[in-house]
Amino acid sequence: MSRVTTPFGARSTAADVIAGVDLTGRNAVVTGGSSGIGLETARTLAAAGARVTLAVRDTGAGERAAAGIRAATGRDGVDVARLDLADRATVDAFVAGRTEPLHILVNNAGVMALPERTTTPEGWETQFATNHLGHAALTLGLHDALTAAQDARIVVVSSSAHQFSPVVLDDIHFTSRPYEAWSAYGQSKTATVLFAVALAKKWAADGITANALHPGGIMTNLQRHLDDAQLRYVGATDEQGRRLEVPPGWKTPEQGAATSVLLAASPLVQGVTGRYFEDANEAVVVTGENDGLGGVASHALDPETADRLWAETGRLLGTA
Repeated sequence: MSRVTTPFGARSTAADVIAGVDLTGRNAVVTGGSSGIGLETARTLAAAGARVTLAVRDTGAGERAAAGIRAATGRDGVDVARLDLADRATVDAFVAGRTEPLHILVNNAGVMALPERTTTPEGWETQFATNHLGHAALTLGLHDALTAAQDARIVVVSSSAHQFSPVVLDDIHFTSRPYEAWSAYGQSKTATVLFAVALAKKWAADGITANALHPGGIMTNLQRHLDDAQLRYVGATDEQGRRLEVPPGWKTPEQGAATSVLLAASPLVQGVTGRYFEDANEAVVVTGENDGLGGVASHALDPETADRLWAETGRLLGTA
């Protein structure tokens, strides 16, 4: 399979990548759509004519975001629904009764680098539960709605941090090994890519495509768990310790949402599935150490590991 390339790049915006695309009549769900790149993704899809549901933990923030999108785009088709990815009951409530065709699902919400190991009521490590299992439950629950669309696209927001760790299937939840915040985050983001790989194979006959992406570095609420030393390390603060709105080499939210929107709506990737993108192009596969963190690690695309994760996900969620 040849690598997918586009005319766009790291500085392209979400509006750039779907200029001229009409999404009238198409339904979209964006998790974490009330802030950051989720908000920009939702705003761009709504501006192009899609009816967009913001799936959010805080519905008050979601309603404010929806009002802002309506005002900015002149489009009324923006809804808000509660979704807490770490709370299975809210996932089940969200998917219940959603039978209308769903053309675009953007699994965008996430949590990063929790300093201490915490677990959900099921005993699942929180980053893995939120970033992977919650989105997996959501996606599986929306299967019929996605199938009804006939050409649905699933967009999985992963991270270059997937290179920090493969999925350790023998101890996903850090019950036997020492917990480390970035290893846990990296593992959860590897899982999201592998799940997209599995979806691409298992749901192809339903006309559904699934692709994962790294959005780039963007200052959002995702950094809320980083301490001052970590913020300095990643270049997010200046010499006085003040947070930078757009640190050197990072992206604006409009640029950070570009790859999500490309995969959600651009005709340039019609039919493309099971791939990993960055900077609005398919990423190069890398093996071994990669200090620059560009590209996609081979462990995140391995089809055998994807099948094993699919089975374990089904076991944990009770859907196997």
